[in-house]
Amino acid sequence: MSRGRILIIEDDRDIGEMLRHYFSYQDYEAFHAIRGEDGLDLCRRKLPNVVVLDIMLPDMDGYQVCKRLRSSLRTSHIPIIFLTQKDERSDKIAGLELGADDYITKPFDMQELGLRVQNALRRAGYENLTNPTTGLPSGKLIEEQLRKLIRLRGWEMLYIGINHLQAFNEVYGFVAGADVLRFLAMILNEAVDLTGTLDEFVGQIDNDDFIVISTPERAEMVKGIVQQRFDSEIGSFYSFRDREAGYVSYADAAGRESRAPLMTLSIGAITDKDGPFSDIRQVTEIAAEARRALSPDPARG
Repeated sequence: MSRGRILIIEDDRDIGEMLRHYFSYQDYEAFHAIRGEDGLDLCRRKLPNVVVLDIMLPDMDGYQVCKRLRSSLRTSHIPIIFLTQKDERSDKIAGLELGADDYITKPFDMQELGLRVQNALRRAGYENLTNPTTGLPSGKLIEEQLRKLIRLRGWEMLYIGINHLQAFNEVYGFVAGADVLRFLAMILNEAVDLTGTLDEFVGQIDNDDFIVISTPERAEMVKGIVQQRFDSEIGSFYSFRDREAGYVSYADAAGRESRAPLMTLSIGAITDKDGPFSDIRQVTEIAAEARRALSPDPARG
């Protein structure tokens, strides 16, 4: 299983590829971009857990890349480690002021850089910023976005839940269940990628509830794509027998034989017009109720 996704934006092809191979060997998914614009595009499409960013790039400097990542909803939380030839105090301060998380100068020790990446991921987890299974924003990052949201107009929030995941875990185990969560996170990110902007926010509220914040027009497109892909591909997580039967059999908490259909999604939606909202708890309660109204799974409450 991947330890995380790393984007390396480095104009020296040899260094960039060396880093990509090193992190791949360390069980990360690693991607390399030479230009800043290419790196921003990869960041939109792959949504890394950490960005290793060179300051000297052919089309823009790393400070500009950092500023654009920090100003976007979807990428503002991603840890950034600056990688540069420069060792000037003013350069370090400039990067840190823009929101960089760390700074390492060339020539660098590969093991040290690896440890800095590990520490950046660990800090994000300790600070309740990302979900450990999917890497999506959670906890404080979601609260921060919702506080901004209730002051704005023209938004729509999708509240997405997986029906019958608990029954799936009973039969196939929690490791397989974690794969389902990562699958949904992937198709959510890919769906919002198709809008062509970095202005959508994708987060994971708890184990099997997700949110997407967008505009009403783009949210409807995201909803349709996610629903279609989940319905058409979720069968691959089941055995042939269960897929053909259309359900799984398991023993419930009382030891009784029970059946549950294959997993589906319930996607509730609210907009600013459902307000005014007095606090962020009210937003999530109304959105959760909209999702529950569409759920066939009593266990979801």
